[in-house]
Amino acid sequence: MYPYSAVSRQTNKLITDIEKAINGEYTAIQCYTSLAKMAPSEAVKKRILEIRRDEQRHFQQFTQLYTQLTGRQPQPKVIENCPNKYMKGLEAALKDEQEAVDFYLSISDETSNQYIKELFRRTAADEQNHAVWFLYYFTKGRTSR
Repeated sequence: MYPYSAVSRQTNKLITDIEKAINGEYTAIQCYTSLAKMAPSEAVKKRILEIRRDEQRHFQQFTQLYTQLTGRQPQPKVIENCPNKYMKGLEAALKDEQEAVDFYLSISDETSNQYIKELFRRTAADEQNHAVWFLYYFTKGRTSR
């Protein structure tokens, strides 16, 4: 009886974590749409939209995984409001991406499923790359004031 309940708790935690990841990606997609509209140049806008496409891919992958594990579709929701000023938006995006890296690596570390482990490890690497871009634009924006 104990092994089953331990496995069940792990599965429930994984499902809860995937729901949180889905909501985070969904929120990022919405926010980066707004952020791209505020971008100071076409090149920055293009990069933010590229990051948004990555977030859409992550959202789709997590949604597919959630559906496979639960047999139902998730109900994504925005979990944070996106700032309506460019620099505040960059700062929020940078913080969010860094937190996502840590969260996704913890999910990867906690599962024994190789597919899930690799999915979250690869996604964490993407999020780290996004954080670097947002840090670059944030730093550039602060020095050009």
